[in-house]
Amino acid sequence: MNKKIQLLDLGQKDYKETWEYQEQLFKDIVDLKIRNRREELDLETPNYFLFVEHPHVYTLGKSGDLSNLLLSEKQLEVKGATFYKINRGGDITYHGPGQIVGYPILDLENFFTDIHKYLRFLEEVIIRVLADYHIIGIRSEGETGVWIGVGTPFARKICAMGVRASRWVTMHGFALNVNSDLGYFDNIIPCGIRGKAVSTLNVELGVEKVNEEEVKEKILKHFNELFESEFVSFKADTV
Repeated sequence: MNKKIQLLDLGQKDYKETWEYQEQLFKDIVDLKIRNRREELDLETPNYFLFVEHPHVYTLGKSGDLSNLLLSEKQLEVKGATFYKINRGGDITYHGPGQIVGYPILDLENFFTDIHKYLRFLEEVIIRVLADYHIIGIRSEGETGVWIGVGTPFARKICAMGVRASRWVTMHGFALNVNSDLGYFDNIIPCGIRGKAVSTLNVELGVEKVNEEEVKEKILKHFNELFESEFVSFKADTV
C-alpha cells in the first residue's frame, strides 16, 4: 500500500479550473486501478492532496436544493461571485479568500476501505487543529463537518465537508473558515441547514487575522497522524 501523498499548494485558483484538475487526477487513479484489475497488474496508485484558496464562489452538491442559494444570477455578478452545481455530496457552501480548502484525492485502498471512517477522519483532523488553538470543535449528529457550540443557542459551523468517491478513490474535501468574510454566507442557507450560524477561526480567537500557513502545517501534521501517511512535494506541469 502506498501511503505517500503528493502535496501541492495551488495558492488562489479559480474553482472550475481546480475542479477540472481534480477530475483529471481522480480519473488517472481510477484508470490505473481498472488497468491493474484487467491486466492482473500490481502497479502502485498515487495519492494527492491539494491546498487551494478560491475566489468568491458558491457550489451546490448533487443532493442539494437550489433554493438554498438566495441570490439571482445578477446579484451573484454584483457580489463578484460565481456558482456551480457539482458532483460531491452535501448541499450548498461558499468558498472564498481567507478560507483553507483541502482536496485529498486518495486511493483509499492504500489506507482503509470505509467512506464513513474517511469522513470521520477528515473531521478529526480539523477538530485536532482547533484544539491546537484551544477551541473545542465537535461533530453535530447527522451533519457532516465541524462545529462549535453544538447543543447551545450559539451553534456555528466552522468547517464544511463534501466528498465524492468511486472505486475507493476520493475527491473534493473540506473548507475551513480561517479569515473568511462571513457576509458571503448570508447569501445562502449553508449546507441547507437553517437556524445555525457560521464562524471563522479568527473570530473565535478574537484576532484580526490568523496565520494561514501555520494552520496548513497543523492540518498536514494531524492528517499524517490519523492516516499514517507521509507528504511529499509535488509540482504539476500544468494546472
